[in-house]
Amino acid sequence: MLVIEVTNAREVVRQRIGRLGGRLIGKVVDAEAQVEKALIQELETAFREFGIEARIFSIDGPTMVGRSHIEVPVQVREERQVRLKSGA
Repeated sequence: MLVIEVTNAREVVRQRIGRLGGRLIGKVVDAEAQVEKALIQELETAFREFGIEARIFSIDGPTMVGRSHIEVPVQVREERQVRLKSGA
């Protein structure tokens, strides 16, 4: 299992939407959700190309505690099932 924590979501969104849009982060735009959605799309494409089947979750709430623990109050924002097309 992989856990990927995006640590600069606000900066990524700020770069994409500019200074004015950057002021809206947290008010109108959920930076983490936007970056995670884009990553999920890229992962789905890459997984299909490699023949990998997977379940990808965007989860709101978990926090890394040091290097050995995750606090997990789980609220799933998005789930995507990646399946290979039959005959592929």
